[in-house]
Amino acid sequence: MGGPARLKVIAERLNLSQSTVSRALNDYQDISDRTKRLVREAANELGYQPNMHARRLALGKSETLGYVMPWQDRQVTESFLSELMAGMAKALAGYGWDLTVLVPHSVAEELELFQRIARTRHISGLVISRTYSDDPRFRVLRDLQIPFVSHGRSNDSDETAWLDVDNERAFAEMTAHLAGLGHRRIAHIAGPEVYNFARQRRAGWRRGISEAGLDPDSAPLEETELSFEGGKAAMVRLLALDPPPTAICCVSDVVAIGAMQAIRDAGLVPGREISLVGYDGLEIGAWIEPPLTTMRQPQRSAGRQLAEMLISLVEGTTGPADNQELVRASLVRRGTANPPVSGWPESRQAVRQTTRANSGGVDS
Repeated sequence: MGGPARLKVIAERLNLSQSTVSRALNDYQDISDRTKRLVREAANELGYQPNMHARRLALGKSETLGYVMPWQDRQVTESFLSELMAGMAKALAGYGWDLTVLVPHSVAEELELFQRIARTRHISGLVISRTYSDDPRFRVLRDLQIPFVSHGRSNDSDETAWLDVDNERAFAEMTAHLAGLGHRRIAHIAGPEVYNFARQRRAGWRRGISEAGLDPDSAPLEETELSFEGGKAAMVRLLALDPPPTAICCVSDVVAIGAMQAIRDAGLVPGREISLVGYDGLEIGAWIEPPLTTMRQPQRSAGRQLAEMLISLVEGTTGPADNQELVRASLVRRGTANPPVSGWPESRQAVRQTTRANSGGVDS
């Protein structure tokens, strides 16, 4: 542990004053690089851990970073956020920094939070997520001179720091996988295009449809909110089509799980009559029946990268444009993506036609 006694031991070993040792450990500019190196080597040998509160007071800055929870979606599962924040916290601990989680409940509250941070400077930088295509937070944070990294991009990301998954490529690969299984009517349950990731995923699905030799203009698409209920409602609408799709590319695992319930309610089996692929790689997907096929994006490693990017911005060792990284999602094969069932949906259409004839032309 740190303290005057341990500083005295380092000072005596190197024949330096305790003040010089303290200033070297706190990276003061009036101490030579050679002295700093010698002091740090001695501190490491002795297992010295500096008093972080005293260090922050001496430097006049906060060594705390903030993660802004996505207020727009209260069904982001705990497993996703816990993995992301665990990665951030572990990386920050290696630097002796702290992580605080900020939970706004509206756009106005989020922007007011930024103003308060700019006034108090009790947080040195922020990680934001669930980015919009046109995201006002980027301009506000730049104007307030708050260092930030976004988990996701926007239309205004050329000169900002970001870590993102190649959503378009992921959904093109997802669609190609379903087409390779033999599906020709592949639908997409999409998120609102105000979110940049939803726009990218929609573009990837359309690209995959075209590359499979299918017509993207006739492929079914339903936009919904990012929730279990939204996925269920969108799937009900798709099941009402004539003919319904045989495979679904879902904007998220949460939406896919909701869609699976609608399929069960219709007397069908997810992965048999209708195949589905989700996106995120949430742990819950492995525990439902049948287990959800999904595209997994990095979570804990993403948290580590976000933290390291932000520290480098706060410390001024790199600029925003030096911290931009695009990573890939990977397909996790489970139980909900299989070849089409022979005779379906033709058998469903025959049943509906018989029902309609027996009821005087009205579907029951």
